[in-house]
Amino acid sequence: MERLIIIGTSLLFIGILLIFAGTLFSNGTEKSNVKVAAGGFIGPIPFGFMNDKRMIYILIALMAFSLFIWLFLNK
Repeated sequence: MERLIIIGTSLLFIGILLIFAGTLFSNGTEKSNVKVAAGGFIGPIPFGFMNDKRMIYILIALMAFSLFIWLFLNK
């Protein structure tokens, strides 16, 4: 269980570093077409935010996958 916490925390920090690096190395004068989606669970209730209609399908698939993983690990 401690190994999963370390892996999750490491992935979180890597993601933050990638976002930070992307903002540092991007050119602020050019127009970008960035699509973003974020979601999670509060108890059994899923939530999500996105700025592109196609991203909702990806978000739903990732949330369903994480729900199945959670259900599998809790048995």
